[in-house]
Amino acid sequence: MMTVFLLLDRTRYSVKKTVCGYIMFGMSATAAFSFWYLLYQESYIRFSGMCSILAVGFFCIFMSGDTLYLAMYKLALGFYLLSLTVFAGIDIARLYFAGNIWADIFVRILLTIAVIWLITARVRKNFLDGIDYLREEMDWFSGVTTALSILIAALTAFWPGTRELSRMRIVRTSILFFLAGVIQYLVFQVYLHRGKERRYQVEKELLQTNERLIKRQLDFMKESKEELDRIRHDVRHHCLLIEEYIQNDEKDKLLSYVKKYREEIESRKFQDFSECICCNETINSILYVYAKRAREEQIQVTMRVNVKGKIAVQDIDLVAVIANLFENAIHGCTACGAEDKKIYISVMRKGRKMVVQCKNTCALDVKLKHGLPEGGGTGILSILKVVSFYNGEAEFAVENGMFVSRILLNIAKGV
Repeated sequence: MMTVFLLLDRTRYSVKKTVCGYIMFGMSATAAFSFWYLLYQESYIRFSGMCSILAVGFFCIFMSGDTLYLAMYKLALGFYLLSLTVFAGIDIARLYFAGNIWADIFVRILLTIAVIWLITARVRKNFLDGIDYLREEMDWFSGVTTALSILIAALTAFWPGTRELSRMRIVRTSILFFLAGVIQYLVFQVYLHRGKERRYQVEKELLQTNERLIKRQLDFMKESKEELDRIRHDVRHHCLLIEEYIQNDEKDKLLSYVKKYREEIESRKFQDFSECICCNETINSILYVYAKRAREEQIQVTMRVNVKGKIAVQDIDLVAVIANLFENAIHGCTACGAEDKKIYISVMRKGRKMVVQCKNTCALDVKLKHGLPEGGGTGILSILKVVSFYNGEAEFAVENGMFVSRILLNIAKGV
């Protein structure tokens, strides 16, 4: 059980500490159970099996870096393979070797080697590749379902009784083990596909957010080009008129015209298509695009940014966090129906941490479930995925009629 668990586990500690811990526990457990056998054989025979499984279970969960339910699944798999090995060893020895104990031990050793080889060569890589999906999706239902299926098979196989050697009993027990294995496999596949589907949904939402951001930037570029074409057209006419005044030597009219043109330029409000909010180009683009969109919705926007140059956070992750927060804030403001709608967003870098905080006017009936906004959609999942990748923290709250989002990302040293 310990070997199967270790092969499929992402440990909490370093490889050296983990291996030393497993060796020390194995030696200590062997010594303790040996003394128990020598001192109290009757109680050992009755309770040692269950006690050893509990001891191994608690130890493996303590050493594991995975969630409780995923650890339970791996323990159940280890116990299932252990039960299968014991059952096969005993009955093969009884069928073909007249119940010889050494034949039983030899069969168990061979099966154990075969199981370890199978997990190492065929199962381990695929399992570890999908372990992130399982960590996100596995819950109490998966743990209970797997544990019950294994217990039913194990109790049927090991239930005290005459244990007569009959074909019917072997077939019945084999069918139970087969069904328990199928249930384990189905649980694994169901939760693996659920995790992949949710991850694909998050990535799809992120791509859509990027698409919307790029579309808005293209719209602004188009507006900028139209404004430039209009200015170029006006300048051409101005130049022609100025040339006419110069050719006719009408200096007074020329000076008067230039003066009026200057006053017109000074009074005209040109749209700023190159507003600099932040030195980081990606953050600057995101904030500019969404701030302009918010102002079009008559939302008052206040920004406080202090991020200099390039940081060790991928551009697509910056989009996932800042764009989703800003877009959710705009939706929250427009949905609340308030006249005075406000958004405050802060993006700050402090040492090796980047802090993003967003506050927006929200409806009075906004609710949180398990610390997340109800109906937050895949935008929130995109944010949480990035937060998890950078070993950060995410907090959502409602304070004084404002929905507050606080995101912390840990960035690489020296970048």
